[in-house]
Amino acid sequence: MPACFTIDIMRRLPFITFEGSEGSGKSTQVQRLAARLERSGVQYLVTREPGGTPIGETIRELLQFASHNSGMTAETELLLFEASRSQLVREIIKPALERGLCVIADRFFDSTTAYQGAARALDRDAVDRLNAFAAGDCIPDVTFVLDIDAASAKSRMQEPRRQDRMEQEPEEFYQRVREAYRDLAARESIRVVLINGARDADEIENEVWKVICSRFPDITRSG
Repeated sequence: MPACFTIDIMRRLPFITFEGSEGSGKSTQVQRLAARLERSGVQYLVTREPGGTPIGETIRELLQFASHNSGMTAETELLLFEASRSQLVREIIKPALERGLCVIADRFFDSTTAYQGAARALDRDAVDRLNAFAAGDCIPDVTFVLDIDAASAKSRMQEPRRQDRMEQEPEEFYQRVREAYRDLAARESIRVVLINGARDADEIENEVWKVICSRFPDITRSG
């Protein structure tokens, strides 16, 4: 399936996504890649899921911190994530790519495949159809999955801060998430790059940048 829109991929900057469980360090790598692009003179936009738009941020609060969300069903959770994504794609991601920006997303539809499809055990075909409906023709050019064992990820989430509803799931939940991401990397080895997330952040950053420069050799000359 082609990447976002019908723009020639050789003439536009890539759509890059980062995935992994809570505590994997993906958000750190999103910011580090953004800094690399900045130093290289590449125009970019960073966004996140759920969120990234006024509507999406409202959905994010409902999913993560609303006082009445403890009884949320898995099906409702799935639909809320898809609603946030649909708005993000059409309001932010597609227009940014059309303007010639590189887009870096902290999570995209692979999160739904791992969390709601695998960890929540919802019907995979239904999840795939909803992902396709929400994302349309907007497919990441490359996806980095930061792989880390569930126990380590859980320990990283014990830092003194406000934990969201998803971060309160048991270790077994995150083990299912990890297995789903690994399976995804095996099935889509061209798009998805599995990275050892237990290493030093500098090492991970350098590996990500090496992949970016290899796959998109003109990127440092795009600014």
